[in-house]
Amino acid sequence: MSPLFRRQDTRLRKDRTGANPFTVGAVVLIIVAIGTYFGFAKHVPFTHGFRVKAVFTSANSIRANSPVRIAGVNVGKVKDIQGLPNSTASVVTMEIDDKGLPIHKDATLKIRPRIFLEGNFYVELQPGTPGSPTLSDGDTIPVTQTAVPVQLDQVLTALQGNTRADLQDLLKNYGQALTYQPTAADDLGQDPDVKGLTGAQALNKAARYAVPAFRDTSIVNAAFLGTQPHDLSGVVQGLGRVTKALDTDETALQDLVTNFNRTMAIFAGESTNLQRTIHLLPDVIHTAHRALADLNSAFPATRAFAREILPGVRETPATITAAFPWIAQAMPLLSNAELGGLVKDLSPATADLAKVSDATIQLLPQADLVAKCSTSVLLPTGDIKIQDSSSLTTGRENYKEFWYTMVGLASEGQNFDGNGPYVRFQPGGGDQTISSGPTGGAVGNQTGPAQLFNPASQPLGTLPRYPALRPPYVDNVPCYKNKIPDLNGAQSGPPDGSGNAVRSVGRPLAPKPSTHRRSASHSVTAQIASRLNPFRGKAKK
Repeated sequence: MSPLFRRQDTRLRKDRTGANPFTVGAVVLIIVAIGTYFGFAKHVPFTHGFRVKAVFTSANSIRANSPVRIAGVNVGKVKDIQGLPNSTASVVTMEIDDKGLPIHKDATLKIRPRIFLEGNFYVELQPGTPGSPTLSDGDTIPVTQTAVPVQLDQVLTALQGNTRADLQDLLKNYGQALTYQPTAADDLGQDPDVKGLTGAQALNKAARYAVPAFRDTSIVNAAFLGTQPHDLSGVVQGLGRVTKALDTDETALQDLVTNFNRTMAIFAGESTNLQRTIHLLPDVIHTAHRALADLNSAFPATRAFAREILPGVRETPATITAAFPWIAQAMPLLSNAELGGLVKDLSPATADLAKVSDATIQLLPQADLVAKCSTSVLLPTGDIKIQDSSSLTTGRENYKEFWYTMVGLASEGQNFDGNGPYVRFQPGGGDQTISSGPTGGAVGNQTGPAQLFNPASQPLGTLPRYPALRPPYVDNVPCYKNKIPDLNGAQSGPPDGSGNAVRSVGRPLAPKPSTHRRSASHSVTAQIASRLNPFRGKAKK
């Protein structure tokens, strides 16, 4: 490009006209500022939102820009506070956001203190019932629907002289309790961490546990929210139903309060035990903390179990409904006409059974003694095998021999027509005469004559020997503690009962023919046998 051309271009630029750059920049900044304002303020200048007024008896505790809240959620701000002439009341103007609408004519407002971190006060708004008409912009809520917090000066003014003195004593004693230095006697039973410390020092030392305590509290609060949607709302609804049910039965509610008062009175009477329990409370809390940790680890399995059992729980109402017909049928069965009458009839038998049970308590020890006697003495004695002699020993237990004898007597003792028993003895037929000795008399205990017998074979002896006296009966020793009798060790005697007793176990006694015959020849039995014996002549030869 030539120099001439460059000079012409420069000259043309100088001749141009347009907007001033400063002006353009200022306009742009103003537009940006306006856009920023609308973006953050979300409010059109020279206009306002929905406003409502309320009359309070006092507005000393409220300020402009104080929040207006519904259920803890900010829905507006206080815009203006104007006092009413000749009165302590004030008119508070509030601007409500769309999320706080609608507001009904029965709405109520309260001025409440905020938490200490926020400071100042706020207006709590209850929007009213849906069935009531709604308020329009600029309407005023009367003073009958508003409330203000009680101030400390009002509390002190309401207190009487004695009450204020008591309050002063309370504050004074509370201060002494915080600064009092405990003695050794006061520290008895105290926790080692706070021994020798004042109340204020102990509270300061307890602050170290605040962090884990708040943490655990937050965990518990989070757990109260539940694991599924609407868990907490379901609990609130259930609590509402329980409260409503209590309200419907005033008598039951009064009884509940009375029993609660009695319980508290019992706790008050056990103050010493409660103090001991409080001393043990730190150890219990420590143990509970570990138990809760284990329980927390077990929660996944518990939740899984809860999910599995939930269908069964849902079917419970249907199960109860299905049980109603069965209950309706069972009720007549339990009436007096059915099982109720049966129970009434069985009541006397039940009393008799109780008496039987009581008598059984006395009978069972006796039956136990009988059983022990049978097991330890009678049965072992019956199992002994009697050794009579080599030819007479059967090798069977003696209880069997006894029943063999009974069977033989039953078979041999029948009458010719089978209607009467007879016991048959063979009195004659032999040349051996034996005597039974004196027998019992027919009347009382008189002694009867001796009985004579003539067996065909010579008797072997007497086993066991007839004792002179009956063995004594010992009644102060239980049967089961007696020794088993020695059945094979009985005393034996000669056939005529004379002479010294000898042992004859398992072998017969040696007979004495000459002595026996000599004894028999001079006896009445021998004379009778001699007369009745058809073979006596042959015997003489």
